Amino acid sequence: MIFNSGIFFGFAIIVFAAMWLGPKRAQNTVLLVASYIFYGWWDWRFLGLLAFSTVSDFLIGRAMPTASDVRRRRLLMTSVAVNLGLLGVFKYFNFFVDSAVDALGTVGLNPSTPVLRVVLPVGISFYTFQTLSYSFDVYRRRIEPCRSLIDFATFVAYFPQLVAGPVERAHRLLPQITAQRARPNGSQIQSGITLFVFGLVKKVAIADIVAPIVDRGFTGDPAQLSSTEVAVAMLGFAVQIYADFSGYTDMARGISRLLNIELMRNFEQPYLSRNITEFWRRWHVSLSTWLRDYLYIPLGGNRGSDLATYRNVLITMLLGGLWHGAGWNFVFWGAIHGFGLIIHRWAGGSVSTAPLRFRDIPAITLTFGFVVGAWVFFRAPTVSHALQLFGRLGAFETNNLVSWDAILVGLAITVLLGLDLFQRSERDRRVASGRSPAWAGVTVGVGIVAVVIASGAESTPFIYFQF
Repeated sequence: MIFNSGIFFGFAIIVFAAMWLGPKRAQNTVLLVASYIFYGWWDWRFLGLLAFSTVSDFLIGRAMPTASDVRRRRLLMTSVAVNLGLLGVFKYFNFFVDSAVDALGTVGLNPSTPVLRVVLPVGISFYTFQTLSYSFDVYRRRIEPCRSLIDFATFVAYFPQLVAGPVERAHRLLPQITAQRARPNGSQIQSGITLFVFGLVKKVAIADIVAPIVDRGFTGDPAQLSSTEVAVAMLGFAVQIYADFSGYTDMARGISRLLNIELMRNFEQPYLSRNITEFWRRWHVSLSTWLRDYLYIPLGGNRGSDLATYRNVLITMLLGGLWHGAGWNFVFWGAIHGFGLIIHRWAGGSVSTAPLRFRDIPAITLTFGFVVGAWVFFRAPTVSHALQLFGRLGAFETNNLVSWDAILVGLAITVLLGLDLFQRSERDRRVASGRSPAWAGVTVGVGIVAVVIASGAESTPFIYFQF
């Protein structure tokens, strides 16, 4: 069940009606049942895994406050072992086995390869990190353990953000889950619908439109592609992944606002970043802050020598790359960003909070080019395939310089940038006035027309569902 499907719209109407027409004390029961139906729609077998992770972390959290320091550490390690163990088995088992077999093959050994044939549970990386952060925060006494299993299960399985984030923290989401929520007011309904339509436009009218162009560039034989076709595919994927992922987040936040729950912003115009450090403060904010708080800082952060700090940055980004997928191309992508962050820090770079100015265009262009280049390793099936694409790009062939694909990607970039700036303007106006601007309704209407026009394009699954 995906957000841009008719079955989801019917599902959402039923959930909203049950939430706001039923008794307040049953709100979380409704949300929990709805969330399990939503998740089970993909594959009912995933529900047992979700329930097991939920119950284990709930019981561990309840046991921590009265436990001794030694037992509390053991309880935390149990939570880590359970969550990362499940993630390792379902997502990384075959990757590590295949990598070990390849390594042994280089020294003349050819062992048989055990293969665990399981379906990767949708969203397992997201809800695993969410429950892990809860265990860490209870262990550190930053939050009190949740006393209601229904409330905690709703926090873990909350359907708008279950399969692709944002990775919410317990201190932000749990209080909203446990509180009896009033019906959203007119401003919340208007802004929620507006936000959902923005996300729908990004997904259907931008990401899905450029998807075939990207597929042609990344799934075929690189030797058959011209330099222009490779460049267009690279830019197309940068557009696709941002429109796809931020579109999902916008829709999740819009749905949540209609449920009177506020999810965190996961993107802050990342392609307008002036350096790579600023990019990671604007891109997938919920993951980058999770990695900072639960990996980078525990490793030592920037409290040691420069070399220790560089090591911590690189480890964090390598594991962040591996979180995205079980493949060396994702590790390579993480390494590229890790070295980029290290070089920026080594050069004494800082992150400016000043408004963007015309003189920032060269820095923004350079950062965007770096990010687009790194995306090639993220999208290509293997590191070797990515390097072949760069080889074709370096041939500097100028045939088909102006093609329909190039025009379409250029228009997509322009529209996406306009949506970013428009959303920022809408947010600033709403924060300043306490309500959405009057013309937000017109925006919704235009967005719906755009979606209808683009509906002829083949719908593709959200990219981050595979992680």
